[in-house]
Amino acid sequence: MVIRLAQEETKTNLSEIIADNFGANATYVEGLLARWQSDPSLVDESWRAYFEELLGPNGADGNRATATSSAAAPKETPSTDGNAAAAAPAKAKAKPPAATTPASLEGEALPIRGPALKIVENMQASLAVPTATSQRRIPVRLLDENRRIINRHLEEAGRRKASYTHLIAYALLRALEEFPQMNDGFDVLEEQSVRVKRAAVNLGIAIDLEKKDGTRNLLVPNVKNANSLSFSEFLKAYDDVVTRARSGKLQVSDFQRTTISLTNPGTIGTVSSTPRLMVGQSVIIATGAIEYPAEYQSIAPAILPQLGISKAITISSTYDHRIIQGAESGSFLARVHELLLGKHKFYDQIFADLEIPHAPLRWNLDRNPLFLGADQMHEQSIRQARVMELINAYRVRGHLIADIDPLHAMPLLYHPELDIETYHLTIWDLDRLFITGGLAGTETATLREILDILQRAYCGKVGIEYRHIQSKDEKLWLREQIRQEFVDPEPIDVEVKKRILWKLISAEQFERFLNTKYLGQKRFSIEGCETIIALLDQLIERAGDLGIESITMGMAHRGRLNVLANIIGHFCERIFTSFEGSIHPEFPADEGDVKYHQGAKGERETASGKTVRLTLSPNPSHLEAVDPVVEGMTRATQDELMDVEGLSRDQVMPRALPVLLHGDAAFAGQGIVMETL
Repeated sequence: MVIRLAQEETKTNLSEIIADNFGANATYVEGLLARWQSDPSLVDESWRAYFEELLGPNGADGNRATATSSAAAPKETPSTDGNAAAAAPAKAKAKPPAATTPASLEGEALPIRGPALKIVENMQASLAVPTATSQRRIPVRLLDENRRIINRHLEEAGRRKASYTHLIAYALLRALEEFPQMNDGFDVLEEQSVRVKRAAVNLGIAIDLEKKDGTRNLLVPNVKNANSLSFSEFLKAYDDVVTRARSGKLQVSDFQRTTISLTNPGTIGTVSSTPRLMVGQSVIIATGAIEYPAEYQSIAPAILPQLGISKAITISSTYDHRIIQGAESGSFLARVHELLLGKHKFYDQIFADLEIPHAPLRWNLDRNPLFLGADQMHEQSIRQARVMELINAYRVRGHLIADIDPLHAMPLLYHPELDIETYHLTIWDLDRLFITGGLAGTETATLREILDILQRAYCGKVGIEYRHIQSKDEKLWLREQIRQEFVDPEPIDVEVKKRILWKLISAEQFERFLNTKYLGQKRFSIEGCETIIALLDQLIERAGDLGIESITMGMAHRGRLNVLANIIGHFCERIFTSFEGSIHPEFPADEGDVKYHQGAKGERETASGKTVRLTLSPNPSHLEAVDPVVEGMTRATQDELMDVEGLSRDQVMPRALPVLLHGDAAFAGQGIVMETL
């Protein structure tokens, strides 16, 4: 009996130590402790070191658990905020509930043990913290719309999407810049109550994990120095913590020194909550469910935006009343409200950091023409005219914000003509119908659909500028091609995808072989531009389908050998012979010339069975001089067809095609290139 009581006392002391150091995460840590005691290899190295310091190797030194919490606590690096206050916070001992006589029980009494008991102890301890709560209801229409734009940009870049919680958490960090006292802590130093000023914001994130047996566990790891991160850095750090939590790879340091935390019971439909504030923390923010106000939930969702009614979210701030006052908490939430409505350039900074070329949407009052009485028709006509102006602006200026700078070397520029605010349109107009004038084959569409079509057509990976053309027929033809290729593109056939992949592999392997076998020899590699091989291959395929029988090419030195090997024909033997320093017997003209000046002729049968003759013109170091030569060679081919077959000029022009390939610098630095074009 004595041994058993000693074991129980040791276990109780150990639980208190873990609770003192990990607070709300104590249940998770005790679970790791049980795994460590069964097999130390089942936990991470940092946890093994912590448990060995606490209990000795393999838990053999059980008496060490009776040490004080400060002696057993994991070692932390000194705080960067310069505070000298290092004393352990005052801990309130949880008083056991009053004993209940068996006669008063109406059902079976089941002892609370394990993790559930730890939650009871944490809640009992939290009663020692005098708290109060502020709440604020915030419309999320603007947050939702800007999040759509952000996520479309992130998806195109192959990155993970941003959630509402990401943006709300970042708004909290920005609000703390104005109200840094919300990040302070309460402590007791030499029996004197003190306020601990903390410069670093370690933002705790509540993560709900479901176990295999169906029970749930709440973890609150933190993002260190979150206030020093840009939005893109914060996204990465936040997602890293969540990923490691779900895979069971959190470290001891992930739970230490949380200064402010965010919990999101709204994910399970809770509209509002007042979470408990754990000992050692001063503020916890809770966000509720995002939904329309209850009094409007019987109205069809499609109608509500027409009435200027937004979904809303309740945000609460539960704070330690010893160091934070109600006015400060309320003002802090008001600042968060302003940020989520786009004030203080909140979304502008996020868009700039993510390099989104579009301006963020703004919060505006709604002026629905349906409620303007006699001015209804006039107002609606004005808005319709403004939408047509917006469509035309994208056709004229859309290329200015196209994503054609893969290195992001140039600063992004704001173009007011592409901003809906310039035309007095607002977020409330996004779901309203307007006449489109035939945009993408539609007669009417919502403003949201119109913007989506315009941005896909003119602001994607290709910049298109064509409105200067005088011919209406040519402009309409180009507009239709833009729709087919960028707005409603047909899925690429699987066989075409396979061929593109094969060409990319062939181009890359060719360059790798040359670099390995003939290291140090000049070859003007195509490395970094291998996609041009796949592009030229598909150009030849499409040309054959259009009836083109002859293609004459002129190009710079860079990539010429790869084009010879993978586009014109099977010339690898000739190329390798040249690298060996000899002349291939079938190409005596190579003597005296360098390999990257060489030309060649070949023939290609397309997938549809058409035959296309290919010619790559040789050219010396003055590589731009080949352009008019190729034009002349193509004209000569057309003239020959006219003489031999007795055809007209219009009949032979579509049967011979010149293709000129140069780097973009050639257009600025070599006038003959632009002249020829």
